Amino acid sequence: MESSNQELHEVSRLYRQHISPDLARLMKFGGPGSLEVSARDCRVTDHLGRVYLDFAGGYGVFSLGHAHPEVVAAVSEQLQKLPLSSRVLLNPQQAYLARDLAQVAPGQLQFSFFCNSGAEAVEGALKLARLATGRSRLLACHNSYHGKTLGALSVTGREKYRQPFEPLIPEVGFVEFGDLEQLRAALDDQIAAFIVEPVLGEGGIHVAPPGYLAEAQRLCREKGALLIADEVQCGLGRTGKLFAVEHWGVEPDLLVLAKALGGGVVPAGAILGTPTVWQALKGRPLIHTSTFGGNPLACVAGRKTLEILQRDGLVARAAESGEWLLTELEKLRQEFPQLIAQVRGLGLMIGLECTGEQYAGALISELLKHQLLAVYTLNQPKVIRLEPPLTISRTDLQVAVDAFKAALSCMQPVAVS
Repeated sequence: MESSNQELHEVSRLYRQHISPDLARLMKFGGPGSLEVSARDCRVTDHLGRVYLDFAGGYGVFSLGHAHPEVVAAVSEQLQKLPLSSRVLLNPQQAYLARDLAQVAPGQLQFSFFCNSGAEAVEGALKLARLATGRSRLLACHNSYHGKTLGALSVTGREKYRQPFEPLIPEVGFVEFGDLEQLRAALDDQIAAFIVEPVLGEGGIHVAPPGYLAEAQRLCREKGALLIADEVQCGLGRTGKLFAVEHWGVEPDLLVLAKALGGGVVPAGAILGTPTVWQALKGRPLIHTSTFGGNPLACVAGRKTLEILQRDGLVARAAESGEWLLTELEKLRQEFPQLIAQVRGLGLMIGLECTGEQYAGALISELLKHQLLAVYTLNQPKVIRLEPPLTISRTDLQVAVDAFKAALSCMQPVAVS
């Protein structure tokens, strides 16, 4: 115990001296104040041996749970043969993953470009949109989140993250998510692309209204703009469909993936595009590249992830589990109306909106005492996001509901007073 606490103090000191003093302070007061040591499936263990049920899910990374043995085995095997590509010879794992994605992707998304993260994927998609259309203007949604690199931040709809880095890339406009009238007014024949999350993630887990994305697609086609679906957080089974746009029968021109693509083991990102969009790369295949994107480790992880999602029926399971969890959380909302304003979501991408930011923070802290990990959404701190692994059992879902009820019961006297 003493040596464990010594390591905790040393790691905290190193955070303060070499990473960020403010981040060290935030994690000390906002978390359990412990070190993560190991994780498997739906649980994370700290240096004191405490085991937490993980409902934060790495913001959508751990759709297969932590350290899925088949993904670990596939990556380990590749690690012994060829961890990184020579970049001179053909990379078979990259070709196989591109084929596997094309076979399951909606519409005509035949081609893939591989990178290492969601922000990188968004950056590349914005460049492709400009290249393919010959236009420079971009359209995005208020309250959206697409990443914090310069281009991705430029289409992110949260002033708190944008303002310190302005001027960002020019000619970016914003509309309210779900408002078709605003979209019709803003989407003209000068727009290169409209980028949208089918389910707002950091914006508070808001599902696109019925008909919104289908009409957005029609308007884009009419005006010659591209529709970019950002499925970095909501893609790959999270919402109860392999791709979230499938809920509405939408076929985007570009679709970006990351987070869950690496199976919770290796960072991976991808841009999927149609043959029409990919024509813009004709004669210039090296105009957009990535040294580590599409590396063999990430690609075998991606291939194994797709295999497990489909073979084990995890997409349908996410839909069923999400429906059950939403029902149970709605019962808690009715029982604790002073604390919970609304419960919403799709599949296992669920938002629990508290009646105030102070209650969300307090609830997250109280849940930690009941050994449940949860986090708020970046753009809407009063919304607690729940994104457990798609592998989660009904028993563990009940454990989580019981933890919420116990935590809310502890907070109830404070809320009433």
